Amino acid sequence: MMFSKISALAYLLSFAMILGASPKEDNNTELDLYARSAVLMDADSGRILYGKNENEIMANASTTKILTCILALELGDMDAYVPVSATAAKMPKVHLGMREGQYFRLKDLLYSLMLESHNDSAVAIAEYIGGSVEGFAALMNEKAKNIGCENTYFITPNGLDAVDGDKFHSTTATDLSKLMSYCILRSPEREQFLEICTQLNYSFSDYKQTEDGFVATGRSYGCSNKNTFLNMMDGVLAGKTGFTGKAGYCYVAALYDDKRTFVVSLLACGWPNNKTYKWADTRELFEYGLENFRYENIITNVQLPVLEVEGGIAYGQKSLPVYVCDNTEPYEVLLSKEDKVEVKVYLPKKLKAPVEKNEKVGKMEYYLNGEAVKTCEIRTKAGVEKHTYCWCLKYILKNWVIS
Repeated sequence: MMFSKISALAYLLSFAMILGASPKEDNNTELDLYARSAVLMDADSGRILYGKNENEIMANASTTKILTCILALELGDMDAYVPVSATAAKMPKVHLGMREGQYFRLKDLLYSLMLESHNDSAVAIAEYIGGSVEGFAALMNEKAKNIGCENTYFITPNGLDAVDGDKFHSTTATDLSKLMSYCILRSPEREQFLEICTQLNYSFSDYKQTEDGFVATGRSYGCSNKNTFLNMMDGVLAGKTGFTGKAGYCYVAALYDDKRTFVVSLLACGWPNNKTYKWADTRELFEYGLENFRYENIITNVQLPVLEVEGGIAYGQKSLPVYVCDNTEPYEVLLSKEDKVEVKVYLPKKLKAPVEKNEKVGKMEYYLNGEAVKTCEIRTKAGVEKHTYCWCLKYILKNWVIS
């Protein structure tokens, strides 16, 4: 069906009034960031609100562990006893210091993983969930792809630098933001993930296997949360630091304020002695989002035309009213004053009978800065039969001959 475009002028004028009709400023905002690659993302929509080399493939160190954690939460039994292998026990610092033959509860290892960033805990978790580090890496990459990551390739569960053929352990600031957005908003285990990430201190024991089952050894292990940014701004939901010689200092964090959920990802944000650069960049990006973006109700009462119907039986009716589906609730969009929103309606100039009630005849699309972000179907409010010889004969027989 060929559609003709109808300008939604009334809508555009109303929307300009909502935003104050202020003149558009330069949209090429440049922030003074230390990080070589950075993203500020709207976690709800996945829209990048600010980016710097956001699609450059780079090493990401221990920020990898957010995916290790969420996979373990989704696939594992939190009360399971995880054995420590020789491979896990020989992981370099930062590590818990586990020894081959020990057992730990999976839940306890996740706190070790996220609060202290222990590399040996990551490997023990990976071997338990995936059967091996390689098996778990396959699960990680499959999960990342399903989340929508396009340039992520993980080799290790702890983010230590590694190479596999012509690929290296890597992601992008965009993909890392997608991973965090999934962990905090869309994963079925998001509440447990957030609980772990915001725990300030945690203690636990290891276990030994006996004929009667697993028994705590009495040895105590303690963890304190190394995500200093938790106390630097109100509304911080979660965060994960990272560092390797190749990756530099990395960080990914989420913040909630007034219905808005922002995610910041930083890659290569300095090397020693620049450990605090990531906190400065994170604050600058979150403050940029808080100051410049607000949810706005999009007015959707676009005046739709009635459509002419050719060859129809409507007892003198030559036009047909239409309506927009899925348009009863206000549509909210996170916007800045620089954003441009348009609504476009696509409808045929006329319809040909027969036309069914609730038949799809067009669409209404919302555009944000030229990109379609929502589509609603336009359907008919009534139906019209086709005017045919058979219908005429039946009508005559019913209303004239039989009577």
